[in-house]
Amino acid sequence: MSIIDKYLTKEVLQYFCIILATVIGIYIVVDFFDETDIFFESGLSFSSAFFYFISKMPVVQFIPVSVLLSILVTFGLMNKNNEIVALKSGGVSIYYLLKPMLLIGALFFFIIILLSEVVVPIIKNRAERIWTQESRKKTSATLKEKDIWIKGDRLIVHISYYNSTERTIHGITLNFFDDNFRVIRRLDCGKGVQKDGLWTFYDIIEQKLDGSSGRIIFHKEIIEKLDFSTEDLGKVAVKSEAMNVTELYDYIRKVEFEGYGSTKYRVDFYAKIAFPFICIIMCIIGTGIALRLKTKESIPVSIIYGIGTVFFYWVFYSFCLSLGEGGALAPFIAALLPNLIFLCFGVFTLINAE
Repeated sequence: MSIIDKYLTKEVLQYFCIILATVIGIYIVVDFFDETDIFFESGLSFSSAFFYFISKMPVVQFIPVSVLLSILVTFGLMNKNNEIVALKSGGVSIYYLLKPMLLIGALFFFIIILLSEVVVPIIKNRAERIWTQESRKKTSATLKEKDIWIKGDRLIVHISYYNSTERTIHGITLNFFDDNFRVIRRLDCGKGVQKDGLWTFYDIIEQKLDGSSGRIIFHKEIIEKLDFSTEDLGKVAVKSEAMNVTELYDYIRKVEFEGYGSTKYRVDFYAKIAFPFICIIMCIIGTGIALRLKTKESIPVSIIYGIGTVFFYWVFYSFCLSLGEGGALAPFIAALLPNLIFLCFGVFTLINAE
């Protein structure tokens, strides 16, 4: 590794740590006051509430932002001190300066994979257990083996699958009990939708147990008033970030084998694979933008360009994932398209800078 490579790597990593710490600090201050009421109402202990709050922090999403800004700051300072001019005068090309940036991008590529596949699922699962076990005043819904179980007033509900995109439930079984905890009625439903506080179920098999005899009745549609809502289900339903790629793939196969739609999870699956590459792409974009700027423009303009780039990336990324979840784009295309577009933008800025 040359002296220039070591110098650039050291500077970028130094500013990366500073910027990441600043972004995390801002997030903590803003989000903590926004979530304070929820913590007090939930009845969680301070340590559990603090861990749950920290677990929600999107550190993985902060890394590409910090990488881009650290590169812009490093080259901005070098540009301001005429170091870039000196290097170019000595025959150093832009592509030579890009090499250590790509190595840094590759480093954070593997860091994001490590966090997403190992650290984040463990933390998310523990945080969800804290919420469901210690905060029972909010909801009686719990998650077991990726199925949802709900205990109500003389009622136990089992839900095989919750579609968070359409806010519908599938594979529902409702068991109604009398005062002696004997089953007096059972509903097996194909699909359920909440409308105006009431649940509408479709394709129902109803069993009424009267003493030793029972009756079976078939319904196309039936309306029931229940104590849980889609918001309660959303808090305990299995989440993609709580699984690694292998677990998510297995869950998708399970959901599809049972005949349910898995579009959202397929989009999340491909997004998990595609997202780490954004670190390398941001390194290309940051190098191209920074080396195009004139000396007098220095750091403030670099920061503005960086923030603007990150903003447009997240807007476009979220938009593509939404199109994928809605079926307008294939899940693979929805996850890949943002990276492809911004890679082309990065290569374009790099060529122009040269």
